Amino acid sequence: MNILTATQKGAATREAIIDQAYDMARQTGLEGLSIGPLAQAVGMSKSGVFAHFGSREDLQLAVLESAAMRFGQAVLIAALSQPRGLPRLRAIMRNWFEWGRMATGGCVLVGSVSEYDDRPGPIRDRVRQNEQRWRTELQRAAQLAIDAGHLRDGDTDQYAFELYAIPLAMLHEAGLFGYERARRHGDTALERWIAAHSPTA
Repeated sequence: MNILTATQKGAATREAIIDQAYDMARQTGLEGLSIGPLAQAVGMSKSGVFAHFGSREDLQLAVLESAAMRFGQAVLIAALSQPRGLPRLRAIMRNWFEWGRMATGGCVLVGSVSEYDDRPGPIRDRVRQNEQRWRTELQRAAQLAIDAGHLRDGDTDQYAFELYAIPLAMLHEAGLFGYERARRHGDTALERWIAAHSPTA
């Protein structure tokens, strides 16, 4: 086996471990990740898993990054084909609602905030970084809608806060009362928010 092939195989194995760990974290949270059950799930020894991640914390950070990338692709990148302004903002929010359907069983990103909001360290730093990055994207989308004349000029930081609250409430309701009911509430709340912040409101 040449060096390139070995490197590719190593990268593929690492991704397979992260994929399995991500699925486990959706059910148990990042704190519930354990090397033993993970190694068993991917058919490897504990030392084999540790060969790809120097510590449990490194694994948790890798899972967080994977979750952020999945979310970004499904919610933001998928919306970029829409025209700037309200069409794109709507697409972002509706994609986020759909993420709630796909995240049935638990959203790693939402769960990580509850787990680490009061626990200083590298994982909390990454959680905060992920959150800030997403809020910045929401602010940018809101500003584009303002620039296009689709929304009333306002504090985009506050806009991002209010927009964030809708899918967050939807995720909580979906887990307790079912996705379809939660989605109806989410869609209605979004349209009411848009109407309330339209230039003609």
